[in-house]
Amino acid sequence: MSESVKRVVLAFSGGLDTSVILKWLQQEYQCEVVTFTADLGQGEELGPARRVAETLGVKPEHIFIDDLREEFVRDFVFPMMRANALYEGLYLLGTSIARPLISKRQIEIAKLTDADAVSHGATGKGNDQIRFELGYYGL
Repeated sequence: MSESVKRVVLAFSGGLDTSVILKWLQQEYQCEVVTFTADLGQGEELGPARRVAETLGVKPEHIFIDDLREEFVRDFVFPMMRANALYEGLYLLGTSIARPLISKRQIEIAKLTDADAVSHGATGKGNDQIRFELGYYGL
């Protein structure tokens, strides 16, 4: 990431990885962090994500928790099920299929907040990193 980044939109779960990344972005780049948490139906995890972001110094107006359940089911889950897309023929791809939608909304929020960059907390060179970053590049 360039030293000229002043504001970044972070895909934020409120868990350990994204909380550490949030502080690292603030300290390493002295940039403002906007958090985005997608409500895909996980329920009870959403409140703590807001509280953690506030505790870590994110301004309330820069905490986005958006209900994407309808779009997720309509545009991602139903087509996945119609295609019988199962990992190793056994497991639904709920988590992985959500990454393009999260990426899409992050880019929209970046435009709304005049952010210079987007970020995620996925493990380096892992499947989720590729899913997020290809989504970003495509958008």
